[in-house]
Amino acid sequence: MALNSSWESPPFGLNGSAGNATGGHGAILDEAVNAVTTAVLVVTMVSLGCTMELEHIGAHLRKPRGIFIAVLAQFGIMPLTAFALAKVFRLNPVEAVTVLICGCCPGGNLSNVFALALDGDMNLSILMTTCSTVLALGMMPLLLWAYSHGLSDTRFVIPYAKISIALALILLPCTVGIFINAKFPKYSRVILRGGMLLLLLISVALVVLSALYVGSAIWRVFSPTLISIGLLMPLLGYTLGFVLAGLFRLSYKCRRTVSMETGCQNLQLCTAVLKLTFDPQVIGPLYLFPLLYIFFQVVTALLFVLVYRFYVHCYHKQRQPQTESVNAIYTGKAEVEDMDVESTAREGAPAGHNSETVSWKRKLSWWKVKKREER
Repeated sequence: MALNSSWESPPFGLNGSAGNATGGHGAILDEAVNAVTTAVLVVTMVSLGCTMELEHIGAHLRKPRGIFIAVLAQFGIMPLTAFALAKVFRLNPVEAVTVLICGCCPGGNLSNVFALALDGDMNLSILMTTCSTVLALGMMPLLLWAYSHGLSDTRFVIPYAKISIALALILLPCTVGIFINAKFPKYSRVILRGGMLLLLLISVALVVLSALYVGSAIWRVFSPTLISIGLLMPLLGYTLGFVLAGLFRLSYKCRRTVSMETGCQNLQLCTAVLKLTFDPQVIGPLYLFPLLYIFFQVVTALLFVLVYRFYVHCYHKQRQPQTESVNAIYTGKAEVEDMDVESTAREGAPAGHNSETVSWKRKLSWWKVKKREER
């Protein structure tokens, strides 16, 4: 593959500190990481498939506005964000195309996990992940051609087999989960809880293996510029996805879902493209950029989850006294009002304020508060 001379100056070659991770035990660790990552994907999608209902899926397909917005966010926001960051930080051609490939990838399976943690629409989340993966067959090469044309004149190889495998890994486990939820609904919750626990254990193993595979080289081979881009890309993706969904007046539940789908990328696919596209002596340690991205992707999403959970906790804690007051009004157990009713019954109600009027006002107040809560 012919490359410009400006491309042939990576920070480290294969003989550098980063290259040592790819030889000997590094190859074994690489295979182990791939196997564990596949296990994470399968367990995640089976568990989340158990949360899907055919009725809800049909509703989204009949009114595909949410899916349209998700595709617009995935293939509109992220590639443009990657291109803009590459220009703003003045990356060299190799670094710029690496970041651009990461931005052009479809949504990743981690978005489903975070959407679940944020009480998002799981049917919409999995449909968005699936649709973006299918459309990536055409959209990813088109976007890479369009944006890389403004960076450098280079050729790339799109791993269609890898994309097909990723699509199968998303569709087949989800189909199993949907079948279980439809035929054996009483087992779906057990599988969901067990799957989440198993996912946690496998994720810990994945982090440990990745740390052994990469080691401290990630801090030596990546410049502060790439670290900044790895932090900004998911943050901007989450934020702009939420804003875009808000502009289309989606519910907050769907906004959180679109936000996670926008910021989370399929980094397995990104790594495959980087390995198939460039000569190892040219790409150097930049194939590790997806690991840097996924670190900040997970950390940023976890911060959003913590903020959301804290908000929900405070909101329910604040609403609890009002709910108790509403229930008291409805059941006639509010102490102050009970005293008023009892005194009214004993002493005789003034004109226009008999006991029936007081009871009617209670029910009217309860009805108004309930309507306000529904809105």
